[in-house]
Amino acid sequence: MGSCKPQQEHVHGPIIIGAGPSGLAVAACLSEHKVPFVILERSNCIASLWQHKTYDRLKLHLPKQFCELPLKGFPHNFPKYPTKYQFISYMESYASHFNIHPRFNQTVETAHFDKASQLWLVRTQHCQLLSPWLVVATGENAEPVLPRIHGMDHFSGSIAHTSVYKSGSEYTNQKVLVIGCGNSGMEVSLDLCRHNASPYMVARNTVHVLPREMFGFSTFGIAMALYKWFPIKVVDKILLLVTNFMLGNTNHYGIKRPKTGPIELKLATGKTPVLDVGQVAQIKCGNIKVMEGVKEITRKGAKFMDGQEKEFDAIILATGYKSNVPAWLKGCDFFTEDGMPKTPFPHGWKGEQGLYTVGFTRRGIQGTSCDAIKIAEDIASQWRTVENKNQCNSHIILLTS
Repeated sequence: MGSCKPQQEHVHGPIIIGAGPSGLAVAACLSEHKVPFVILERSNCIASLWQHKTYDRLKLHLPKQFCELPLKGFPHNFPKYPTKYQFISYMESYASHFNIHPRFNQTVETAHFDKASQLWLVRTQHCQLLSPWLVVATGENAEPVLPRIHGMDHFSGSIAHTSVYKSGSEYTNQKVLVIGCGNSGMEVSLDLCRHNASPYMVARNTVHVLPREMFGFSTFGIAMALYKWFPIKVVDKILLLVTNFMLGNTNHYGIKRPKTGPIELKLATGKTPVLDVGQVAQIKCGNIKVMEGVKEITRKGAKFMDGQEKEFDAIILATGYKSNVPAWLKGCDFFTEDGMPKTPFPHGWKGEQGLYTVGFTRRGIQGTSCDAIKIAEDIASQWRTVENKNQCNSHIILLTS
């Protein structure tokens, strides 16, 4: 018997791929314009990265006003820095408010633009959908980055990416090597400390560490306010001056700063500064030990670039995430090999032939919201034209029949 041909469905509005914050934001904005849509989500819930692949103690790194989706803010009783669970509940109420019902457990196998029909063809394991518009909302963090380090296969302990790390309670009294010193690596190391583990954090690359707040105000909020009045280099100098006063020179503890300032670097490359919530104090007192790059993993531990060798019970990879767009979006040169739009922010939201992208700005939920509003407005204006044309055609048919 031959394989069954997947069921074909013409979607009346756009197809949105991904039901994380980006997909939900576009869907809500389309709802406001009364444009129908279909959301496909490979997982069994909205915001699956937040629900399934984040650690228990995670809180938003920025104040809630910088993390709101369009058209509906956080509840007033939420704290300044909502927890992971509060953020998930916000997104669930957001989806409910705008009557967003994604189709779950729908993994997109391929999507391509069919020139003959002038439609996007999206194939999942169950069906094939067609639409004039495709919104790629799978974002920058679709898949964990799993580096191959020489000797990893021989390590006798456990190796886990932060996407499966939940709590330091699983590592009590263990020596743990944390590879990576971004926000995840720093926070996991702090969490391990609080559960009486001994974290050794690898700081191979340079990184800016800033206090989460300065003088009672959010550091990010201060930076954005200063940026309205001063050049970016002046803003960065002010931030680093206050940071050195509050945290000291992090170079003394093995955390080397990049030459480019924190906000300039963030806007140019998307590399986020680490916001300190207690990690620096633990580094200063020696509870988090900072190590140079790993040369190789051994059966019982690791050898480091500076010649040191240590034994470890477990290894945690705080090596971040990447886009998965090249794996399924075919015949399209809008994205780089890394799955990011080639056109930089703020113009990377729109491609050709009805292709749109959201959640690839490297500017967090603020960037997502900005793009979602533009995408919905652009699609809505085209959709109304198509609807008016269809209504005119139906009137002509009625009159001539």
